[in-house]
Amino acid sequence: MTASPAQRQINDVEREIGTSVELFSGGGGLAMAMHRAGFRHLLLNEFNHRACATLRSNLAVKFDPAAEPPKSLDDRWPLIEGDVRGVDFADLAGDVDVVAGGVPCQPFSLGGAHRGHLDERNMWPELLRCVRETRPRVIVAENVKGLLRTSFDPYWQYILRQIDSPFEERVDGESWEDHDKRLIKAKRSTTDDLAEHYDVHFKLVNAADYGVPQVRWRVFIVAFRKDLGVTWDFPEATHSAASLIAAQADGSYWEEHGLDRREPVFTTPNSGSLDLPRWQTLRDAIGNLPDPIERSEFAGYTHHVGWPGARIYAGHTPNYLDKPAKTVKAGVHGVPGGESVLLRDDGSIRYLTVREVARVMTFPDTWTLDGPRGEQMRQLGNAVPVELAHAILDSVATALRPTLTTA
Repeated sequence: MTASPAQRQINDVEREIGTSVELFSGGGGLAMAMHRAGFRHLLLNEFNHRACATLRSNLAVKFDPAAEPPKSLDDRWPLIEGDVRGVDFADLAGDVDVVAGGVPCQPFSLGGAHRGHLDERNMWPELLRCVRETRPRVIVAENVKGLLRTSFDPYWQYILRQIDSPFEERVDGESWEDHDKRLIKAKRSTTDDLAEHYDVHFKLVNAADYGVPQVRWRVFIVAFRKDLGVTWDFPEATHSAASLIAAQADGSYWEEHGLDRREPVFTTPNSGSLDLPRWQTLRDAIGNLPDPIERSEFAGYTHHVGWPGARIYAGHTPNYLDKPAKTVKAGVHGVPGGESVLLRDDGSIRYLTVREVARVMTFPDTWTLDGPRGEQMRQLGNAVPVELAHAILDSVATALRPTLTTA
């Protein structure tokens, strides 16, 4: 399984830290971030056939049970295509350092039907099954801000308790409420095997605080196995809104982009430390790309194709070049709020191209996406921003390294 040119370009890791299994891989944002942090993928799983084609067109290869498992970070990522409920992870027991997944967010998304645990797309039980079958050192999960809605709080607390005690398995016919009572009792126990419990951390983070040119709030869960004795907390923000406000006010931002000084465009929220680099803007992300040609591929830039028909109106406002982009959503161009529309310097508007949205999600230009425009945009809208995930996973790798060298 020889590395592709794209993989060699992405391989900016110092050395391997450990191994990983990733579920719900989608378009590959979290998988790439894990790879960059030094985790060798033993297995990926994804259901959507377009997303699977995207993964295979870049760094993945269809899983072959007769093949040797990956031996280095340069090997391609084995991908099982299909429903996770049909995947047996038991053969990997004891070999997996991290189980990770951007659990499908539709059941808890503010843009979805809000059915939570009643939604058949609720895949938290499958993530936990993978944990039980592989016994990883660390669990990493990502989901939408809507998971923290007040109406979902009882089930959210139940999710956290399941991650704390994943081997206290729910039995057939048991309601989740009754299972939760057993989990609360298990958490209080002082006689349980520490290797079957996890120290659970969660945090609502804004991708813009970690160098992503987009305001995107997401919940991350990181849980270390208790027997490892790891002390860990989420990494501090690396970028600051206050620094962007200051740079536009003092003119350095405009000078950096070769523009005449203007009134500040970004003024709120005034948060973060002035000692940190500024938030990244849409202009930072896409400013060096040529204007797309409508319905034609621009030479040298994959997926940089113009698309006609952009409009703005009340409640459907555009992205501004000198602010972070709005949250990328899983739609072609008709998503509410104008998240795919760009206001240019001359006052005209157009749709963002797929390549521009990929840059907003911090995918490299070498990353290709399968399917028509709508499918490509859906993959990006459902993805985890690479730089956000990498900031968290790099911190996880640093904390995990001593436990691997002493194992």
